[in-house]
Amino acid sequence: MSPNEHKPQATRNPARTSNRRKVFVPTAIAAAMVLALGGAHLATATDAGIPPAGTTAAGPQFAAAPSFAEVAARVTPAVVNVAVSNSGDGDGYGPSLEIPELPDGSPHGQLFRRFFEQGQGHHQGIPHPRGAKGQGSGFVVDPDGYIVTNHHVVDGADEVTVILNDGTRLKAQVKGADPKTDLALLKVDAGRPLPTVTFGTSASAQVGDWVLAVGNPFGLGGSVSAGIISARGRDINSGPYDDYLQIDAPINRGNSGGPLFDAQGQVIGVNAAIFSPSGGNVGIGFAIPADMAKQVVAQLRDQGRVDRGWLGVEIQPVTEEIAEGIGVKSGQGTLVAAVMPESPAAKAGLRPGDLILRAGETEIADAKALSRLIAATPAGTSLSLEVYRDGGKQQVPLVVGAMVPDERIAAAPEAKSEKTGARLGLYLAPLTPEAREAMKLGKDSQGVVVARVEKDSPAERAGIEPGSLISMVGQQEVDAPEDVVKAVQGAAAEQRTTILLRVEQDGQRRFVAVRLAA
Repeated sequence: MSPNEHKPQATRNPARTSNRRKVFVPTAIAAAMVLALGGAHLATATDAGIPPAGTTAAGPQFAAAPSFAEVAARVTPAVVNVAVSNSGDGDGYGPSLEIPELPDGSPHGQLFRRFFEQGQGHHQGIPHPRGAKGQGSGFVVDPDGYIVTNHHVVDGADEVTVILNDGTRLKAQVKGADPKTDLALLKVDAGRPLPTVTFGTSASAQVGDWVLAVGNPFGLGGSVSAGIISARGRDINSGPYDDYLQIDAPINRGNSGGPLFDAQGQVIGVNAAIFSPSGGNVGIGFAIPADMAKQVVAQLRDQGRVDRGWLGVEIQPVTEEIAEGIGVKSGQGTLVAAVMPESPAAKAGLRPGDLILRAGETEIADAKALSRLIAATPAGTSLSLEVYRDGGKQQVPLVVGAMVPDERIAAAPEAKSEKTGARLGLYLAPLTPEAREAMKLGKDSQGVVVARVEKDSPAERAGIEPGSLISMVGQQEVDAPEDVVKAVQGAAAEQRTTILLRVEQDGQRRFVAVRLAA
């Protein structure tokens, strides 16, 4: 890592804080401009032999530079370290701030890959507690002990420990996680009210605004850095709802899940990723905007999952060539590439080739804008889409459906105890009517949907694939994710090493033996 990659970032805050540092302000030039504007020679302090404003008899006067001391002192007590561990032999340094590997054709793909390769083994010799898989950051949003962090910080963890600002260590329970936005909600019982911070609004945050990042870089704990918002609305291909704030406040491995504050000390983002050619900070970081985080956190707290709206379409960006072929201006809307049978979009008559220009009162700028809008719309909401079809604009009314929610059941701390710490590596979701239609299952079908399978997990090794249906555990039928959780816990309590699942996929049913991982 070269010395240039560690240049200090600009600090800030204009008028709201006091300071001890000084910067030179050429006030003599300002005085000369005032005289020039006056058009006539005016008597000045210099004419009278008195040093002009901005100077002293000994030389130039220095103006106060901004300080974050007051804000940092106020918010730091609510920022926590999050330590995670599993049964494997972790190196003690993950999880890192993540950016997914991009396709080979991406102009930045090589930089992201290099970050991952170097980030796995180059840790500068900083020690971590034995058995820890990694350390991240988080922040308390409720005095009862609710803590926000990143999903990738706690993903796959057997045990999560929160270290408060005063050094208190508390076992944490994962109340819910949302991989699509990389957010998770933890709960600790401190036996006392905890200091908190509050969400502000990211909608009013502007490029050039000062921000303050607080977190646990490289496991050092309680570190504060400052910078500005460099850009808004960044899509880094990490998920379907990317809308990141780009910042230059230095953040590094271990800052994941930490808060991004505005100059008033309100949370306007959750630090989640960095762009790096070397594995260290180079002044390009990304934070999940607070307006998105607030909605997700509220649902995770209320129901442990995130419910989203669903249309049942595949969409793609509108390139200049596509726009020319359709006969519209480039950059307008998003193109429908496919429509799922029996989906809300199909029932409303939406067709492949339709160009969606507007949803309700919202103009659709691109594919991600439509995805975010529909996801945030409750199921059952009536919505009119303005589409360009056959050379003209048409209104297509529809009712938004419910997306099949992901529901983590296998390595979540709340689904385990010290005696039944088994895991399968599955993410399960209920079999909703929409899911039954999408999977082309009969009305009498029952079970739970396999929404995701962890890499190298017992379930993956047994050949279970996403999109399949688990209808029985052992000899018992199941129709909710909780049924599978209870069955796994029961098998572990009986000290069985495997569990039998009946898996249905592509019209075929088979029993699969899955080994229980402790």
